[in-house]
Amino acid sequence: MPINILMPALSPTMEKGNLAKWLKKEGDKVKSGDVIAEIETDKATMEVEAIDEGTIAKILVPEGTQDVPVNDVIAVLAGEGEDVKAAGAAKPSAAAAPPKAAEAPAAAPAPAPAAPKAAPAPVAAPAPQAAAAPAAQSNGHGGRVFSSPLARRLAKEAGVEISMVTGTGPHGRVVARDVEQAKSGKGLKAPAAAPSGAPSIAPTMSDKQILSLFEPGSYDVVPHDGMRRTIAQRLTASIQNVPHFYLTIDCDIGKLLAAREEINAAAPKDKEKKPLYKISVNDFVIKAMAVALQKIPNCNVSWTESGMVKHHHSDVGVAVAMPGGLITPIIRKAETKTLSTISNEMKDFAARARSRKLKPEEYQGGTTAVSNLGMFGISHFTAVINPPHATILAVGTSEERPVVRGGKIEIAHMMSVTLSCDHRAIDGALGAELIGAFKQLIENPVMMMV
Repeated sequence: MPINILMPALSPTMEKGNLAKWLKKEGDKVKSGDVIAEIETDKATMEVEAIDEGTIAKILVPEGTQDVPVNDVIAVLAGEGEDVKAAGAAKPSAAAAPPKAAEAPAAAPAPAPAAPKAAPAPVAAPAPQAAAAPAAQSNGHGGRVFSSPLARRLAKEAGVEISMVTGTGPHGRVVARDVEQAKSGKGLKAPAAAPSGAPSIAPTMSDKQILSLFEPGSYDVVPHDGMRRTIAQRLTASIQNVPHFYLTIDCDIGKLLAAREEINAAAPKDKEKKPLYKISVNDFVIKAMAVALQKIPNCNVSWTESGMVKHHHSDVGVAVAMPGGLITPIIRKAETKTLSTISNEMKDFAARARSRKLKPEEYQGGTTAVSNLGMFGISHFTAVINPPHATILAVGTSEERPVVRGGKIEIAHMMSVTLSCDHRAIDGALGAELIGAFKQLIENPVMMMV
């Protein structure tokens, strides 16, 4: 019986992926463990392995196809002794497929997926309707909006929210002419009043409304890729749902720079006379943040509605820029690792992140994060928390500044850092303790080793 090869889920939250490349072609024999394809998610490119033996009878999803839903049949495998042509000609059947016929490297479960999509509330099955009955959809306020198929298509193309269009058809049905009116800003319903006590949120402008503000031909529209859409969704959800507050402190890193110079000068060399590691300021920052969380364990937490998750180790995510967005690989148990180990892990992560070769378990989860824009000359900024983290540290550049010591003005190497905190999990005084512990460690790096 033919075996269906299904689109695998590469992470607990994955719903769709891009079939980047087939590494096998129709007629090729495969055995369990053979890499047969490469799948792209919004963050990484993963290899997919076969878990059954046989011959590729039919490839149903060509390489380059985007947004393939998880568990869709992407190819058909003919088993041992089975007629390959017959297997390829047979219509894929869900009943003929095992639970799955392809797999990616196992991903470690994330502590809590960030910004999960809200599942629709279950509703009773509707009563049978006549074939001519207009389609209905929710208007977002507990009612239903009836509209014609043409109106829905025109609204989608124009970027018009059909629930906001006033219907002039029979029984208030939205028809094509209503959508045409709405495109020019006419015939739109007033936004529903927010429930008592709920914050007022201004409606988002549609694509059509935004583009109408600019002269035709004066711009290009570049479609969003999966990574940019995911970043937008997660950070929008974070800033809307997580009550942020910010704490900024200045750190004198003169001792750190001196220690860094000594450590790098003493680094052992490989056979080609190249140093086995080169410590950066950011490596010290990662280590200091990890140790600070151990000193102030009530900040090493994640908020859930049922209780506070208190983490045993400091798993520090580090923001890495990559084409089209960013990713946050995680240094696990960073408080237990040497600076040289942290440095080498980060170099490996950064290289693989930019080529989208990180595995989901290498960037999902974590207990905090560090975002460093110092290399761009930024002296101070605030960062958005990436749930389920309760903190993120924004690191500015190190620069010479005048400081007053004992009534005298001196020049010191200073670095400003800003801690963003989730106020549900961490109060102001507690956050101040954490950033104070970080300052003490970063200004006296030898204390990280104690």
